[in-house]
Amino acid sequence: MAQTQIHIFDTTLRDGEQVPGCKLNTAQKIAIAQSLETLGVDIIEAGFPISSPGDFQSVRAVAQHVRHATVCALSRAVENDIKTAAEALEGAKHPRIHTGIGVSDIHIKYKLRTTPQDILQRAAAAVRYAKSFVEDVEFYAEDAGRADNEFLARVLEVAIENGATVLNIPDTTGYCLPHQYGAKIAYLMANVRGIHKAILSTHCHNDLGLATANAIAGVEAGARQIECTINGIGERAGNTALEEVVMILRQHADMNFYTNVNTRLLNPVSHQVSETMGMPVQPNKAIVGANAFAHSSGIHQDGVIKKRETYEIIDPFEVGVDHSKIVLTARSGRAALAYRAKCIGIDLMKDELDQVYTEFLLVADRKKEVNDDDLRVLCAQLVNQSVSQLVG
Repeated sequence: MAQTQIHIFDTTLRDGEQVPGCKLNTAQKIAIAQSLETLGVDIIEAGFPISSPGDFQSVRAVAQHVRHATVCALSRAVENDIKTAAEALEGAKHPRIHTGIGVSDIHIKYKLRTTPQDILQRAAAAVRYAKSFVEDVEFYAEDAGRADNEFLARVLEVAIENGATVLNIPDTTGYCLPHQYGAKIAYLMANVRGIHKAILSTHCHNDLGLATANAIAGVEAGARQIECTINGIGERAGNTALEEVVMILRQHADMNFYTNVNTRLLNPVSHQVSETMGMPVQPNKAIVGANAFAHSSGIHQDGVIKKRETYEIIDPFEVGVDHSKIVLTARSGRAALAYRAKCIGIDLMKDELDQVYTEFLLVADRKKEVNDDDLRVLCAQLVNQSVSQLVG
């Protein structure tokens, strides 16, 4: 059976940049956009042009520099927003306007202060107007995660009727459980007239730590685009992490999906985004964290040394990491000590290993981690003791 492509829509430059303190200048946006294109991302959301003159110029610059990926600009369901987005995208080889409106009861009543009927009319008008500028129009149904499914389906039908090519189903507040979000996508696949004319897209937030799980549940239910960011950065607790969903689909080949992402570039691009935005990646972050392929438990270390797959389901080389890390701590065993010694050119015989290990534990109890210099000193002490005994 042929695999089905899942389109990767990266919003690092838009949703990711909304994180306080992560503002990027135009040159930085261009550099990251070019890395995303090389990575194999299908769609790059470059920004929100109406928000400021600077963002307009950045979107325009990205549109002119990206040659293969689709470049997307965000707008509200407001004519001037849409017109400004279209102007910013004029140099794009593959432009997309991303427009939409809130669809949950709480957004309609308290944020937009309008009626469901008005939402339907505004959604239709926005997509129709965007379509007058570009062929590729994505419609977002904001807060779809908490929206009534029947009304959501009606809004999406209106968007399709007016030319939307992609339908974004955001779990804007990160509220849904995976089975709920998956069921919502399945409902839309079964109940939206003309659904075959558009691609359903997931856009999940991480307020409850479920963004990645929800995105995968959406794909299993019929979504064919995932909206995500490098390192999972984004509003509040962040967005679906690109590196996580890509590697889940890659590792679970039985799901029969693929992406165009070159996974060996995940780690370098992660570092680039982290350094450029000044947003450190937590050490235990899946796939790209400093400890993602680090082992300090003696039991785990012994297993990994014998066969990596005992405790690693991903070959670090697949995501651009040079090697697994065997970290020497008080929990490390003799196998790890001998392995690390060999890595720095020291082969320890069994009796030598026993002697060094005894001293190693004393050092390890004083320090969080025993590094290569410490190990060299320990081994040198063994040699000096041996020489002293011979001389004596």
